[in-house]
Amino acid sequence: MNGTGVDETMKNAKSLNDNYGASPHIWSSPDGGKDINIGRQIFCNRSLNMKSIVAVGFDMDYTLAQYKPETFESLAYEGTVRKLVYDLGYPLELLNWTFDWKYMVRGLVLDKKRGNILKMDRHKYVKVAYHGFKELSKEDKMSTYGYTLIRDSFDEPEYAVIDTLFSLAEAYLFAQLVDFKDNNPGQVPGGADYAHMYKHVRAAVDLCHRDGTLKQMVAKDPARYINDDASIVPMFKMLRDSGRAIFLVTNSLWDYTNVVMNFLCRTQTSVGSSELNFDWLKYFDVVITGSSKPGFFHDENRANLFEVKPESGMLCNTDNGTPMVQVGSSESFPVEISEDGGCRVFQGGNVGHLHKLLSVESSPQVLYVGDHIYGDILQSKKVLGWRTMLVVPELEREVELLWESRELRKQLRSLRSERDTVEDEIHHRRWSLKFNAGHDENKQQESDLDEMEYQKDDVRLSHQQGQRELHQKFHKVWGQLMKTGYQNSRFAHQVERFACLYTSQVTNLSLYSPDKYYRPSEDFMPHEFDILGL
Repeated sequence: MNGTGVDETMKNAKSLNDNYGASPHIWSSPDGGKDINIGRQIFCNRSLNMKSIVAVGFDMDYTLAQYKPETFESLAYEGTVRKLVYDLGYPLELLNWTFDWKYMVRGLVLDKKRGNILKMDRHKYVKVAYHGFKELSKEDKMSTYGYTLIRDSFDEPEYAVIDTLFSLAEAYLFAQLVDFKDNNPGQVPGGADYAHMYKHVRAAVDLCHRDGTLKQMVAKDPARYINDDASIVPMFKMLRDSGRAIFLVTNSLWDYTNVVMNFLCRTQTSVGSSELNFDWLKYFDVVITGSSKPGFFHDENRANLFEVKPESGMLCNTDNGTPMVQVGSSESFPVEISEDGGCRVFQGGNVGHLHKLLSVESSPQVLYVGDHIYGDILQSKKVLGWRTMLVVPELEREVELLWESRELRKQLRSLRSERDTVEDEIHHRRWSLKFNAGHDENKQQESDLDEMEYQKDDVRLSHQQGQRELHQKFHKVWGQLMKTGYQNSRFAHQVERFACLYTSQVTNLSLYSPDKYYRPSEDFMPHEFDILGL
């Protein structure tokens, strides 16, 4: 899965210059077309020719708006704890708990019934397992998850997948509650088991959303909770100038969407200003709020589409976007389109409404950019056939660490090969001894075998120590996001299956030509590696 090469990028730039009269502003970023830092590259799983894309859509939360974990996730954690104590009857001592926002990672699976947190590979074999914050022994891990006659799917309702950054705080709180229950029997309300404690956490999170606790705090001081990115507006302009329709589909409602988008799209002169306006709408063709993804992606979803009046937030019923006639009136609501080219705003509806509003004739003409594997990427790809780009903020640090660790990885491959060679030689000699019993030279061979066993153990221990070192370079507990040992992680497998493109930041799009042809690297089977010297 390689990023775009410099030569190819420059070739595209020359072609585009020819097409656009040698315009000096092909890309929205001054770094566009140059040797792009590996942490900012766009990686390709399936070929995607941007010339075939007529509409580019974006999710908002954790896609356009990157929240600061040290403030936003901590705010979510604290709000959830207060709900557990004051609304669900948990002990007051929970209010003294703290949140380590670096501890959890995406791609983990919570075993609600057993109180375990799991990391597994693409084949769904559990490689790392913790009960609360206590690591399970190899024996316990295997007896629980490794010796079943029927492979566990690790899906709902028994399990919960941590596939969004917003879920990290609730996963951490669940681990704390598991330890609390184990160490304080009888203090959990109603004697709740692990699964019920998880339900309580989810209920507390939902309460925080319903009463507006989180969003009110963000609205008061967006800069405290959202990363500022001056590349967003130039990226929108680049895409619009290239002839694409731009749309926003978010689960957030209009009032909060307006707050966040005002912050992201504000001009330099308005820094620090708390006054909201609708200037940002001029960068979009359609905005749909309160979309209820992933249900939005199903055309048979019967949700009504309402038009939102930005000034008042009032909802007007529509028929596929066309204002409906009011009861007792012969006139429909007027369609108010601002003089500066701002778009119309809607709430609800389904993907069928969106396609009509954008005049999209074929699903593969749409590229959708989101952060949620299930809510944004899997459903839009699997159900609709949209082209997809997944935003993985963790990727920037991950690839930089990979680059720094390349020598250690070579050593590990060498040790693994040496381990295989020694083990094969031991098996061969033991097999020979079995059929040559009583020969005089057997004693020497047995002595050699003992020596080889010691050598095997040394290589095995060196290999395991090196693997542990590499593992902890990425994360002290969970290791590399995209790997578990030598296998791709379950998270990486989902990225590969459902994301046509993936990258660390949405604005990495601004580093590439809007007509870029993204091509994946060649796939390799295990039998090809030695032959090709990989």
